[in-house]
Amino acid sequence: MSETPRLPGLTLADADWLVASALEVAAERGFPPLAVAVLDVSGAAIVLRRADGGMPMTSRIAVAKARTALLALQPSGQIALPGAIVDSIQHLNGGDFIPFAGGILITDDGVVLGAAGASGAHATEDEGAVQTAVHRWHEYRSRTQ
Repeated sequence: MSETPRLPGLTLADADWLVASALEVAAERGFPPLAVAVLDVSGAAIVLRRADGGMPMTSRIAVAKARTALLALQPSGQIALPGAIVDSIQHLNGGDFIPFAGGILITDDGVVLGAAGASGAHATEDEGAVQTAVHRWHEYRSRTQ
């Protein structure tokens, strides 16, 4: 019997760690309640959590920001496209294309492992929470490997 294949990249433990860390960063910085998502390289959610008191719509937005980073291979807030092109890309991706800060790639030596997205605070705060979490995760991994 053969083993089921697995996508390269993040494990459930990695995704849990990243989401918990991003929510912790948001609490430390006094941000409003965030939703944080970590996706695998296919754009499927591994972990999605919304802090107590967070608006329901923030969950879907967090996932969409992370998917946007994956689609563009860059942070969602760095995408500068005309509105008509954004509308077309949103249509092609079922509305899951949001070119606002808050979605970032998770990489290791230039290889994309997945993406993280957050929503609920100001877009730059959303991005700061996931960016700090990813930075802390890299530091944690370097100490434990």
